[in-house]
Amino acid sequence: MHEEQNELLSEAGQEQQVKPAEMLFINEFTDGIVGPENEFLGPLRDGGTIIANTAPGCWGPMLTPTIKGRHEVTKPVYIEGAEVGDSIVVEIESIRITSLATASGVEQYMGDRYISDPFLKVKCPGCGKLHPQTIVNGIGPEAIRCTTCNNDTAPIKFAHGYTMAFHPKGKVGVTVGKEGARKIGIDPQRYLRLPEKSVQNPVVSMAPSDLAGVTTRVRPFIAEIGTIPSKAIPASHNAGDSGLLLVDADHELQITEQELEIHRTDGHLHLPQVREGAILICPVLVKGGGLYLGDIHAMQGAGQPAGHASNVSGIVQVKVSLLKKVKVEGPVLLPNEEDLPYLAKPFTKEERKQARDIAEEFGMKQLEEAFPIAVVGTGITINAATDNALLRMAKLVEAPIEEVKNRVTLTGGVEIGRFPGLVLITAQFPKTVLKNARIFKYVKRQYD
Repeated sequence: MHEEQNELLSEAGQEQQVKPAEMLFINEFTDGIVGPENEFLGPLRDGGTIIANTAPGCWGPMLTPTIKGRHEVTKPVYIEGAEVGDSIVVEIESIRITSLATASGVEQYMGDRYISDPFLKVKCPGCGKLHPQTIVNGIGPEAIRCTTCNNDTAPIKFAHGYTMAFHPKGKVGVTVGKEGARKIGIDPQRYLRLPEKSVQNPVVSMAPSDLAGVTTRVRPFIAEIGTIPSKAIPASHNAGDSGLLLVDADHELQITEQELEIHRTDGHLHLPQVREGAILICPVLVKGGGLYLGDIHAMQGAGQPAGHASNVSGIVQVKVSLLKKVKVEGPVLLPNEEDLPYLAKPFTKEERKQARDIAEEFGMKQLEEAFPIAVVGTGITINAATDNALLRMAKLVEAPIEEVKNRVTLTGGVEIGRFPGLVLITAQFPKTVLKNARIFKYVKRQYD
């Protein structure tokens, strides 16, 4: 099915440096679309390191019509030896926010400024150009202007927005008032610190200040991280919920629901657990894998009901390893122990002793030696996403789905990552099962 894409990626890998790199430094970005036609960086050797200077996702790209997707993510990396049916393991070693401030909020669509999808097919309401070049002229909601006709051309505005500044020690953020938002908006590069090769318009130029004086904790995570899909898809639509906006759409990126199921890799994660110290296992659907990342969030509450969070620039370091002939249906996450649901946390010595006491009382000679894993699911609703995650978990551990449902209920849980349909389900499984799935090496490293 993917022969043409794989030939293309094979050529891409050969065109890059012959000797795989031990370490790659990345500050180059796609135009928001990820797929086999992307220019690949690398190749990177199995076990190599990526250090990336990432750009904010969501609002900045959405205010930049030349970016043909809602997120500005890094160009994908070709991983040496990665073939379809393998998996790529990403160990998140560090995430450092470089922005001093950002802006975000709830969106309002401007119906005369796009075709079908305000994130993908933007047109200027003045001259009618598609994906027009723009310039930032001053600050405020009309700052984004078409370079041809000087018309206000942003396809979205803030229905309710805020500007947030961060403490230099990186522990808290505070939403500022009108004067603070103006100060930040006048000097966007000083505060947002976009990477040199980012082309997005700085969201802080909009200077929203509807929510002032709110203090929140900073705990950054990578919202966009994964392998490229086997068909060109906007990074922001590479999931079973947001991807449905592409189904039967009236533009060139339209796909069928079946194609979305086949080609997506669910790199549009938006899970706060995907942070420093976590391990993510990603499916490989094309030769070389094509690992990409970006869209650091400074913080995010479960579910992200506002639709957007505090997107920032940052520097991410990850270690990348290859799992040969290990097929995962979607992303598998090994969160930090403190991020696990209460029931999924590894047992203490006292808890294990009490369990043995019960087993002896009832004539059981052996108890499971179990460890937690988490699986991502996406779909049109939270219920559909949960079904997707349960099915993926059942395939991974080769167990009946009824058993998986019981284990999730007894030893884990279902957590909402994003509305309308992204969840993370967690459960404990026996060591023998995880060995058979060939992921125990990383599970043990994370939790033993």
